[in-house]
Amino acid sequence: MDKRVKFDFEIYFTNGGSLKGEDFRLDIAGEEISDKELADYLVTDMRLLMVGRVEISNKAIFTETHKRKPVDLKTPNSLLIDLSHTIEHGLVTYKGLPAPIVCDYLSREDSRKFYEVGTEFQIGKIEMVTNTGTYLDCPFHRFSDGKDLSEVGLEAFTDLEGIKISVPFTQTLAVTKQHLEGFEIRNRAVLIQTDWSNHWNTEKYYENHPYLTQEAAEYLRDCQVKLVGIDSHNIDNTQFNSRPVHTTLLGAEILIVEHLCNLYLLPTVGFTFSAIPPKFKGVGTFPVRAMAKVK
Repeated sequence: MDKRVKFDFEIYFTNGGSLKGEDFRLDIAGEEISDKELADYLVTDMRLLMVGRVEISNKAIFTETHKRKPVDLKTPNSLLIDLSHTIEHGLVTYKGLPAPIVCDYLSREDSRKFYEVGTEFQIGKIEMVTNTGTYLDCPFHRFSDGKDLSEVGLEAFTDLEGIKISVPFTQTLAVTKQHLEGFEIRNRAVLIQTDWSNHWNTEKYYENHPYLTQEAAEYLRDCQVKLVGIDSHNIDNTQFNSRPVHTTLLGAEILIVEHLCNLYLLPTVGFTFSAIPPKFKGVGTFPVRAMAKVK
């Protein structure tokens, strides 16, 4: 049977102001709808921009004939841009962690002993820590009861609507809440371009790098972004032992991608972002082939 939902709401915009509604009604597809799903549907249905926090209250679901078809959220895509660093033997990603060992398990020469003339193969062997190259952090990286890579669904890191926010390291190392205000970030992958990737694989890359402040992380959490990426050594300030940005974002199941590159090739909006890791059980971090599809 057709179901509708009645509710009150207050929408806060990232560029200031808010919008309130009482006894608002929408068609829904199933028997239930969460507050987050309802907020997403409301924002899309009303074609609102610059939406931050959304509060839903007094929700009630009842049977009533639908008034129209649901909104369609499908989007196209085209040009692919690689946002990942190349991983090679001996590469140091994080000072103090061992570099990867990339070698042959079975060389082409040795394989000739097992196959007919003209048929040869190489089987590689890789030994590395999971924090290598461009990698994704999921909740298990920070929390023992958080979701590991095998438990995070594909929708969490695949074809996310993206936005790039430029905060050059030549201007500041601390990315604050103020740098993030005034952008359409809700339900998006927010990629922070600091240009620190210019120092990749140099001594300068590992120290005194750009990072997000705790207030910035809390703002991203409250605006319900999907994922946060940065082209820096760490999303937290590594001059201190605390990691408030990891704690805030991963605690809200907002994924993190560190050590991005080539963000200068992206437009501010008009692209989707993907960073897909292998499906490992008991692992909270792993390298990804991060990429953008520019529409």
